[in-house]
Amino acid sequence: MQDIAATRTLMHMVAKLHYESDMSQVEIARKLDVSTATISRLLNKARAAGIVRIEVIGLSSPENMTADLIQRLGLKHAYVVDAPPNNVLDSLRTPLASLLSQAGLSAGSVLGIGWGRAVREVTLAGLPRLPGVLTVALNGGMQQAAPHFQITEFVRRAAEQMEGTPYFLHAPYISSPELREAFLRDPSVQEIISLWDRLDVAIVGIGLTHEPRPSESSTATPGEQALSHANGDVLRHYITESGEILHWEGEERMIAASVEQLRRTPLTIGVAATPEKAAGIIGAVRSGMINSLVTDVNTAQAILDRLPLN
Repeated sequence: MQDIAATRTLMHMVAKLHYESDMSQVEIARKLDVSTATISRLLNKARAAGIVRIEVIGLSSPENMTADLIQRLGLKHAYVVDAPPNNVLDSLRTPLASLLSQAGLSAGSVLGIGWGRAVREVTLAGLPRLPGVLTVALNGGMQQAAPHFQITEFVRRAAEQMEGTPYFLHAPYISSPELREAFLRDPSVQEIISLWDRLDVAIVGIGLTHEPRPSESSTATPGEQALSHANGDVLRHYITESGEILHWEGEERMIAASVEQLRRTPLTIGVAATPEKAAGIIGAVRSGMINSLVTDVNTAQAILDRLPLN
């Protein structure tokens, strides 16, 4: 009986070293001064005895994921696409186009556009024909060469594809207090800001926090970099996973659609396909800044894994 108990204890120890401590069979064999074959037999016995259970999780279909996201996040709309790894962002164009086509936009409707990689890719891939729609930048520009910050180009391309009218914001997203006040007195900037109060639809990306992306840290001010507890942002409005808006030193100098303007927009579509953004996406929804989501299966699964089951 003691031999059985000792063997079971050894199986349990070997299983913990292999499956929890991620040690290879060779490493465990050296640690215990036994052969690799002995370790292999002990692991097989551990599985047979029920000490170790290996389960293959069935993948949900994109349709089921879509329904789960709508229910568990309280979204108005969601689309989940199963896209090839090398073509994820481009694959978001079709569901986004479907959402826009169903939104009832007509001549004079206002479509706001933010910046980001996903927003850039869907505007490059093509948007539906919606003649007379006004496309407007949701934030000022940035002195950065990176293509995903070229918001003026996104607005121009969207208007061209939709056969609409572009409204460009010729102002930086952040500047000195004095310069900001000067921009806000400019009639063309005032016209843009007035359109933010009339938004029918907004398309925005969800940003990662700056720490995981050091190559982009230069785009953030010191005040933004200090937000180590943020999970993401929408137009540089930073949020936690719970949906709390985090204020930062310098945000009063931004020129961008406000949190309240986004919340009042009937259809605000978050476009994102990065599993690392799951917490930020959840926070963006809970904050009220987005009410619809277009994403891929991997990101959808990462979101659902963070949400409690109802």
